[in-house]
Amino acid sequence: MSVDQRLLDVLVCPDCHGALTLVNDELLCNKCPLAYEVRGGIPIMLVESARRRL
Repeated sequence: MSVDQRLLDVLVCPDCHGALTLVNDELLCNKCPLAYEVRGGIPIMLVESARRRL
């Protein structure tokens, strides 16, 4: 299930307020190394649940 484009247009990283890009069921922050999981079309926008990318 995909995330609604209208939601993607307004979401930002809760940690650094950077723009997000949807890649394979994850929202990747364009500014910091955090990746937020998308479950059933719902982004899990909790910093403590985010995956830290290298």
